[in-house]
Amino acid sequence: MDKPLKTKFVKDLQQNQGIIHKICRAYTTDDAAHKDLFQEISIQLYKAYPKFRGDSKFSTWMYRVALNTAISLYRKSKRSIKTGQIFDNLKELEYQAYDPTKDQQLALLYKAIQSLNDIEKALCLMYLDDKPYTEIAATLGITEVNARVKMNRAKKKLKNILNP
Repeated sequence: MDKPLKTKFVKDLQQNQGIIHKICRAYTTDDAAHKDLFQEISIQLYKAYPKFRGDSKFSTWMYRVALNTAISLYRKSKRSIKTGQIFDNLKELEYQAYDPTKDQQLALLYKAIQSLNDIEKALCLMYLDDKPYTEIAATLGITEVNARVKMNRAKKKLKNILNP
């Protein structure tokens, strides 16, 4: 990857790293696993970035890569995460630590989201980010109607979990 492309990648990743943190919170239970998943997603984004054509917004593409990475690692949880050596240009990325004590209600919500299946987790994360159903559907590779139906079911599940 040439220098201008690396610089653009780091800038785009820096501006959108909150998306990665949200996904990491949904798919991990402790700080060490959160950091490992964050690093693995960053590496996968770096590897895939030269193929990013710009047909969609960077954040939409980033969601798709990050979710695919998280889901595949989550499904293969018996296997250890091989993070390998971090690329030199990712040193420029300033990691913003997540503080789980910041908002207790948000922590309860994310704990409830962790009990959902993979698709429901992804739907909830994007819904909480105020993504339109068209973008959610495109990111997950399902129809908009299916995304709405699945989101309504996920909301009911969350309601039952949070208010038994």
